[in-house]
Amino acid sequence: MASTNISIGTDPVKQFSVFAENRVGRLYDLTSLLKDNNVHIMALTVLDTTDSSILRLIVDDPDKARELMINNDFPYTEVDVLAVEISDEADLKEVLKALLEAEINIHYIYSFIKRPDGKSALAMNIEDADVAAQSLNTHGFKVLTQRDISR
Repeated sequence: MASTNISIGTDPVKQFSVFAENRVGRLYDLTSLLKDNNVHIMALTVLDTTDSSILRLIVDDPDKARELMINNDFPYTEVDVLAVEISDEADLKEVLKALLEAEINIHYIYSFIKRPDGKSALAMNIEDADVAAQSLNTHGFKVLTQRDISR
């Protein structure tokens, strides 16, 4: 596996957490809005409660997505996440081993829907992204930047 030793601080992967009332069609509304404006969802997870949902997503064009959500009343927050490329599910153990060795706490993790070249990736919200990226690079993993996931 190729490793990238650039700091993720220079071009971090952006995750949007979109707050949506828990009603039929709201996820469809957001995904349609993005697709109709040529913004591709690269990773997605949904946290559901009785009254509302939090839609966590990573897109290939964060600037356009941000503008669309603001102009179409989708309240959101934005954070940087660490994204790491993996070849297959067997790499998960090695990714977790690299983070354990660096004593990095993982808050949550989810997978990408699609990546170029048939590779997969994991999106992670973790304690110390720079230390995590260094440990993953040392173990031969490629830490992705936003530019890597943009089309």
